[in-house]
Amino acid sequence: MNTTKYIFVTGGVSSSLGKGIIAASLAKLLQARGYRVTIQKLDPYINVDPGTLNPYEHGECYVTDDGAETDLDLGHYERFLNVSTSQANNVTTGRIYQSVIEKERRGEFLGKTVQVIPHITNEIKERIQILGNNGEYDIVITEIGGTVGDIESLPYIESVRQLKWELGFHNTLFIHLTLIPYLSAAGELKTKPTQHSVKTLMESGIQADILVCRTEHELSDELRAKLALFCNVEKDSVIESIDASTIYDVPNMMLEEGLDKVALKKLDLDDTKEPDLAQWNQFLQRHKNPKGSVKIGLIGKYVELQDSYKSILESFIHAGAANEVKVEVVSIHSEFIDAKNIEKELKGLDGILVAPGFGERGIEGKIEAVRYARENNLPFLGICLGMQMAVIEYSRTILGLKDANSTEMNPVTSNPVIALMEEQKHIKNMGGTMRLGAWKCDLKEGSIVKSIYKSNTIMERHRHRYEYNNQYREALENAGLAATGVNPETGLVEIVEIPSHPWFVGVQYHPEYKSTVANPHPLFVGFVAAAYEHSKK
Repeated sequence: MNTTKYIFVTGGVSSSLGKGIIAASLAKLLQARGYRVTIQKLDPYINVDPGTLNPYEHGECYVTDDGAETDLDLGHYERFLNVSTSQANNVTTGRIYQSVIEKERRGEFLGKTVQVIPHITNEIKERIQILGNNGEYDIVITEIGGTVGDIESLPYIESVRQLKWELGFHNTLFIHLTLIPYLSAAGELKTKPTQHSVKTLMESGIQADILVCRTEHELSDELRAKLALFCNVEKDSVIESIDASTIYDVPNMMLEEGLDKVALKKLDLDDTKEPDLAQWNQFLQRHKNPKGSVKIGLIGKYVELQDSYKSILESFIHAGAANEVKVEVVSIHSEFIDAKNIEKELKGLDGILVAPGFGERGIEGKIEAVRYARENNLPFLGICLGMQMAVIEYSRTILGLKDANSTEMNPVTSNPVIALMEEQKHIKNMGGTMRLGAWKCDLKEGSIVKSIYKSNTIMERHRHRYEYNNQYREALENAGLAATGVNPETGLVEIVEIPSHPWFVGVQYHPEYKSTVANPHPLFVGFVAAAYEHSKK
């Protein structure tokens, strides 16, 4: 029986160096060589999951098929590998401590004093190996969040140090991602921060096997040799990761640097099969050589922080490549849109996407954006809250229900066209209690979505508490807002369309979570195609 191999990715010197992209790129190369690979993220914060974190704080919350609210890096993993992740792919310190404390309360430790070592570290090791123990994967890549030296990360560093001895040296590999800063005054790259970072890692008992060096300038042979000498690694294990024009270039850059070959050699795995990146490179070719362009307005309240809508932005890249057009996303803050300036703010757009979100801030601006798209025959896509805003706008403007609203924004509205789901009404705890994960949706014959998906039933991922109020369905449909997607078990309306409009679709789910390089999401592909048609007019 083959033994699962484990690769651990740590970071040093600075945060935001791109551990997730390096991990995903290496995984892509190993997958392209025929290995079964998955990636997991260990997050050192004490929140149980990112579900209750403000997007300003942590970027978007990514949701898996099985309903896990996870770190946005899992989105990168899925987009690169085209393999679904799960609850097991994201572990937080909060979840670790919660599990250990629950075990202590049940008496599982037989009265022993519960300590970081061995109880917390044992729990971490157990979580790391869940994916490897099920026999589905040859290699599990584990990204450890934070920066080496952080107090929060120490239990994870200690856990993987122990695993190296328990699993064997040829079954584990440590990749340390670090920064080689360029000092313009001196006119040279500096290795000292990396040396100190590697030293800090060694003080925790871990010797890096491979150094991946983020840099703005090429690393000379002399500098690589210096890093190898002072950091106790072989020269071919010093990998350059120079700034790229797009994250999708990184797998090819790592291939050129030989990261996958070095990793396989150190794991004692066969490296003779050349990686098949034909589909990946075809995507890159289409992405970098568009035959046209479209301008899409992204209407949201977190637009100043791009990570808040990371999956949406990446979905536009996938859909743009599929249509061979460049998608220029114009971020527009919904809080600053009103009836007076809407024409000026949205003029020149080929399509409008009203983004998901929570809370009442910026809501009226989103409603104005929906109205503008509807009245000006602009291709429109509303996601989650964006779909709800479309229902509210239609109810106010077409049905004449001037006070139509969601009970999230106005609990006492006399026309709650969007209302709290029945099963949510008695829930008090906010964490992990929304409607989450993949749910079925039956599509209506003759609808835009049916022609796009080419399927009778779809499965899409959700993250919401409020829903389309079926008490208003008959009136809305009679007025021209069709319900074209419905959950077969609950009767919940998942999709609305305006058949008389060139392309107007609102969806309660999050299609952006399922778009990958290999499989661009059909809804985004259709939306971009409609926007391109509009641009040609």
